[in-house]
Amino acid sequence: MLYVDWDGTATARDTLHMVIERFGDLDVFREMERQLERDLTLDEVIATEMETIGAPFDEVVGWLLDNVTLRPGLGALVEELDPVIVSGGFVEFIDPILEREGIVARVVANSVAAHPDGWRSTFLDSPVCDVCGQRCKRGVIAASEPYVYVGDGVSDRCVSLAASRIFARDGLARWLTERGVAYETFADMDDVRRALARRG
Repeated sequence: MLYVDWDGTATARDTLHMVIERFGDLDVFREMERQLERDLTLDEVIATEMETIGAPFDEVVGWLLDNVTLRPGLGALVEELDPVIVSGGFVEFIDPILEREGIVARVVANSVAAHPDGWRSTFLDSPVCDVCGQRCKRGVIAASEPYVYVGDGVSDRCVSLAASRIFARDGLARWLTERGVAYETFADMDDVRRALARRG
């Protein structure tokens, strides 16, 4: 089974960061990012950041549609290998981008609702992980079978450690390197697809 992260992995930039930069409070964003993993969980950080947004939903999604770029090869990867996109972000941000690209993929993600006094986040009802102590992505994947994981950031750390094969870049790659965990690098989804095709 193949699982692919969305923000910063399938996309060229983290869409949550893009939305906060454009519509949210950057001071709150910077403070939340500093507190991530020290005092707050990832869910708490995301929820607080999203509460700084008061723009109408259609305005935010329209802006994302105009500005989000996917990494090359996602469409071919989905067509050939049928991965599950598993994200700490929001299905309301992911689905319109996939629809724009004509990509039909399975998505497991959180949800967000627009409110004038701050957007409200609803997180997947998954169990607290025995390994990291948070509601991480391990709780929403089929961990009973071997899987390949593709990711780039904090939300991909714990789940990648249980994968039989890891493709990593950016922060995830640095984190795995520090721990001596083997992984394969990638620039885009074509790299992942070709590497999986070579080894079957």
